[in-house]
Amino acid sequence: MELPASVANFVAGQPTGVEGTERTTLVDPSSGTEFGSAPISRWNDVDTAMRRAENAHTGWAATTPHERQRALLRWADLVEGAADEFVAAECANTGKPARQVAERELPLAVEHIRFFAGASRVLDGVAAGEYQRGHSSLLRSEPLGVCAHMMPHSHPMFLAAAGVAPALAAGNAVVLKPAETTPLTSVMLAERAAEALPPGVLNVICGDRDTGRAMVAHEVPRLVSLTGAVRSGMEVAGSAAADLKRVHLRLGGKAPALVFGDVDVPLVAGELARAAFANAGQDCLAAARVLVADEVYDELVAAFVHEVRGLRVGPPSDRDAFYGPLNNENQVEQVEGVLDRLPEHATILTGGVRSDQPGYFFEPTVIAGVDQDDETVQNEIFGPVVTLQRFTDVDQAVGWANGVRYGGAASVWTRDHARAVRLSGLLSFGCVWINNHGSVVAEMPQSGFRHSGHGTGISRHGLDDYTRFKHVMSLL
Repeated sequence: MELPASVANFVAGQPTGVEGTERTTLVDPSSGTEFGSAPISRWNDVDTAMRRAENAHTGWAATTPHERQRALLRWADLVEGAADEFVAAECANTGKPARQVAERELPLAVEHIRFFAGASRVLDGVAAGEYQRGHSSLLRSEPLGVCAHMMPHSHPMFLAAAGVAPALAAGNAVVLKPAETTPLTSVMLAERAAEALPPGVLNVICGDRDTGRAMVAHEVPRLVSLTGAVRSGMEVAGSAAADLKRVHLRLGGKAPALVFGDVDVPLVAGELARAAFANAGQDCLAAARVLVADEVYDELVAAFVHEVRGLRVGPPSDRDAFYGPLNNENQVEQVEGVLDRLPEHATILTGGVRSDQPGYFFEPTVIAGVDQDDETVQNEIFGPVVTLQRFTDVDQAVGWANGVRYGGAASVWTRDHARAVRLSGLLSFGCVWINNHGSVVAEMPQSGFRHSGHGTGISRHGLDDYTRFKHVMSLL
């Protein structure tokens, strides 16, 4: 596939220019070379997209669930039919290994669209009934209106598809802004959607942080959804509050994995290495903190480091690469800065350096000897860095696991099922995996607690985020 040298916004079913001349240079993270550019949308461009979405919303909201289902299924088929093009674009724009995109991320994107196609037909309310003498009540489920979505660079294709699918299934129109550095597959999703959905129902505009700020400040959207950093989420929430917009936030993470003494150590070490370093650790669900019971700590650490050293780092063309580069030079510098500030009591067991090859590759890094209040434990790094901590009892393990501001996900590794179930109730995270880490299915919600945000996002419950409920009472 030949990548476009110039990317355009996609509004009301067609490529759309912007008023200004500012553009973002697109860089292949696996080589550091420029391959194209994308526009930076400003207020008038945002306004145009919002007004077109507002116009399209009226007709889309009036469609039946059956009609929306058929349209979304058609969209999913079109995306799946262009799989090779999507894989090539995602790899060029992110540097991900082709196998990762082709075998996992693209199928997940298609699966989530299809799931919400079906879920659009189960938008329900309370059956009509008489709750006051002489009156009959019923509950209507209605779409909100236009939804503004802002996406990160970590999984641009999958998160765009999974993010907008519930909004569309509920009958809303969407204006989506991909991350500044990774717009390709979001625009491609909108191009395929134009063949299945009415013009203006799904729109994509490119831009920077100020573009996102304009989307939040605009009067048209009734919901703002952000997948990104905690600081950005706080800013979005504050700005949206001025107009009482709904806010859906999927923010940072610092997921702990609690490993107890009764596990199969080699097996768990391998599983955790893959869960920690997939996508170069650029995932809010990555197993960034491994907490290990004292009795197996030394054995687990040795096995874990061995597995990590076997992970291959390379470009999309390397079929044996487990993960690719970080997204940009700033991300590399952020990881390097954290490691430069390591306290003396912390020890890097492996990695800790940038890879000796072109692009933004960084070696998988494991750090031991950290304290609970260290920066590396408390703050999301969003890179291939994992900390190890030794615990002596369950209370200490739970206290350390919960002792960060994030609450996205956690995992428990033990053969004692009763202990695992008990811990799942004590861990303050939106998802707790038992003897696995990182699995995501469309049928289950992926909620964030505390500073990891709020809003269900996926699953049947996710439709409620994009729906308003109206009580209609009639005199009998």
